[in-house]
Amino acid sequence: MAKKAIYREYRPQTFDDVYGQSHITEILKSQVQSGNIAHAYLFSGTRGTGKTSCAKIFARAINCLNLKEGSPCNECANCKMSLNEETMDIVEMDAASNRRIDDIRQLRDVVVYPPANLKYRVYIIDEAHMITNEGFNALLKIMEEPPKHLVFILATTELEKIPATILSRCQRYEFRRIEITDMKSNIQKILKDLSIKMKDDAADLIALKADGSMRDALSSLDQVLSISKEEYDLRDVENVLGIAEQDDLIKILERLSAKDYNGTLNSFEFAAEGKGIESTFEELIEYLQSLMMVQVK
Repeated sequence: MAKKAIYREYRPQTFDDVYGQSHITEILKSQVQSGNIAHAYLFSGTRGTGKTSCAKIFARAINCLNLKEGSPCNECANCKMSLNEETMDIVEMDAASNRRIDDIRQLRDVVVYPPANLKYRVYIIDEAHMITNEGFNALLKIMEEPPKHLVFILATTELEKIPATILSRCQRYEFRRIEITDMKSNIQKILKDLSIKMKDDAADLIALKADGSMRDALSSLDQVLSISKEEYDLRDVENVLGIAEQDDLIKILERLSAKDYNGTLNSFEFAAEGKGIESTFEELIEYLQSLMMVQVK
């Protein structure tokens, strides 16, 4: 059996497990506890920030038989059916492959029926911006007069492509890029659970390169851990992820500050070898930004 990717193995199971989105999770927990559930939600934000994870958690929570402070218990019959994908009452759709008007019309014919096992029928539509205009019109007709048992959760990385008529019928939540400290904290928690050692600066670099995406950070961590070692260091991360070595970046800056322009170009060419000029420029800018952040702190 193929090994499960780290980002899937350690996907958040409760709202408290979600990093960096407390401004959203606290509201959702409150709604679950009060029973004040809307018929349509829109989760927007950059990739890997927890939109789909929160949608799955919310879908379980509103159907949970034994809530724990607004989060699903993940132990009752309803939660287990959802976690094991044994119920048709919680459906995750990829709008990229279900974007046509016929797909939405087919959905419209199904949602009128009450749930088979749970209290709510929940449809999680990923990449919602991929739905065609005709498909959005068909979806709008469902949202205008939704059955009491129906909840839509739309997730998108391109909010500007969602029609205003859909936006006006959804509760909207903007997911923020995740802070480097939160990503590093999660990386260290996972490494401890796996009994794996990694130097702090190596974990820092993985978090920095993820650009606010927890999924990207954990995918990079998975990639680094694919080489078998007792302890992982900065050089391992740089080599596996194809990142210019920090010492090379420092040499570029030292020679530039000394106005040694030929030496600067030579150092830059050396650092960019096998990695590309554009990528090395980006890494140099990121390194300067990290230095500025350290000075500010």
